[in-house]
This record gives sequence, structure tokens and C-alpha cells, in this order.
Amino acid sequence: MVIYGVALLSICMLLGVFFGELLGKIVGVDSNIGGVGIAMLLLIFLSNYLIKKGKLNKPSESGIAFWSSMYIPIVVAMAAKQNVVAAVKAGPLALIAGVSAVVVSFALVPLLSKIGKNENQNELDTYQNETAAAYDEAK
Repeated sequence: MVIYGVALLSICMLLGVFFGELLGKIVGVDSNIGGVGIAMLLLIFLSNYLIKKGKLNKPSESGIAFWSSMYIPIVVAMAAKQNVVAAVKAGPLALIAGVSAVVVSFALVPLLSKIGKNENQNELDTYQNETAAAYDEAK
């Protein structure tokens, strides 16, 4: 299963790197600008397009889902490392902004977890009641 979808991932990565380098040259920077992000977007759009057209079989869909789930955290971790290095070199203001963003995010978790809680709780209660009833009938 894992090997399926690697060709599509590779094509998207190569195109993303190409367009990122091209964008860097257009802007006048000797660097890849957004190549990995472009590759991720291409992977999402192409895989959805192929699924809608029925040109992607189930093993390939599973393989692409696997590689997508592996790809995004790795890219985020790489970007985060670069951002931390840049922030430390930039001085205390960048560090203060980063720590503030994390503190605000943690503070918003309880508030955001309450959104939609009633709907999900009702569905969970219904499922638990049905499961308990089926279990009692099986006894």
C-alpha cells in the first residue's frame, strides 16, 4: 500500500521545486520560495481531481493518504526549525511574539473545544445508548 501514490507525490514535489525556484528567480531571490507548499497544494488538487474522475484506485488513494499524512508533519517540522533559528538570530522581539502566540493558542483551546460540543455530545450519547441496548439484548 505504501508504495502506491509515490509517483504522484514525486511529480508534485518536482513541479513544486521547479515553480518555487522559478518564483525565487522572478522575485530576485536566489532561493526556492514556497516550493514545498506548491507541491503540497498540487498533491491535494491532483489527488482530488483523479479521485473525482475515477482514475485513482483504492490502493493508490490509501498510499497517497499515507504519504500526505507523513509529508505535512515533516515539512512543518523543517519549517519550524528554520523559523526558530531565524527568530533566535533576529533578537528578543521575535521570541516574544512566538511565545505570545503559543500562550494565546493554549488559552483558546478550552474555548474552541466548546464549539459544537452539544451536537457531538448528543451523537455520542445516542451511540452509547444504542450500543448498551444491543449489548443488553445479546445477553
